[in-house]
Amino acid sequence: MTHERGLTRERIDELLRFLPRLEVPGRSWYRASASMGGSGDPPPGPHPEYAPDIVAFFGVAGQPWWSDYGYAPHSAQRALASDDEIAAADLDGIKTLLTVCVRGERFCGGWWARILDEGRVQAVLRRLAELRDELA
Repeated sequence: MTHERGLTRERIDELLRFLPRLEVPGRSWYRASASMGGSGDPPPGPHPEYAPDIVAFFGVAGQPWWSDYGYAPHSAQRALASDDEIAAADLDGIKTLLTVCVRGERFCGGWWARILDEGRVQAVLRRLAELRDELA
């Protein structure tokens, strides 16, 4: 089925395939490198060096069919922090949540790691999985 804004089951599945890797307990989101001294802490600077699969996930999540170009950043951040709002999100709401997830790193280095550590991204993807199952 094709959603009227370019969403297909295949595109949903493409994003959902990352969920198992994002749910690994104690997972580090940063790529190990010599500059990190093996500690797992992000290197100094405005933006951490994320693991390749994390960069790939946010690349997929930033595709036009997942983007809400009219989103309000502050209200989207509040929604992302709310389990109830995530649980009630429809496909348009998922797009808004993914948009704030993707774009936040531009303004706050380490944003992706924070929302992954807090389980926000994983909750959005679990809700998307529920919605996928409801599509006819």
